[in-house]
Amino acid sequence: MRIRVVSSKEEINSLGRCEKIVHLAFRPANKDIFTLVRSCPDLKAIHIPSSYIRTVSNSTKMFLDMQGIALLEGDVWGHRKDINEYSEIRPEVLDRIQEFKAEGLSEPDMLGRLGRETRLSRDLLKFLLKEKAK
Repeated sequence: MRIRVVSSKEEINSLGRCEKIVHLAFRPANKDIFTLVRSCPDLKAIHIPSSYIRTVSNSTKMFLDMQGIALLEGDVWGHRKDINEYSEIRPEVLDRIQEFKAEGLSEPDMLGRLGRETRLSRDLLKFLLKEKAK
């Protein structure tokens, strides 16, 4: 699974229509989020760093909820945008989710173990669990 990393608001208009998960590495204004949703009709989630997510307005959160788009808190650790515009979630992470489900682990236990193993944010892991359940 790939997460498109966007470093500036100018990049939003250059995104492909098929992007599913986008990480905003800048402090987005409401207008930037609305533009992103319009540019990417297949968008399932917007991933924003913890320090920036607090500035997203309640009306924007409500809009995203009505659109069925998850707002995820977290960062993409160790990613270098100059090398690749996408951050990859390794297939092994999705395999581990399947293994934990087969073992009958509860969601909090899965989130704890996956968080330690992958260093992915808790919100992103919750999103992946829901996506794998579909």
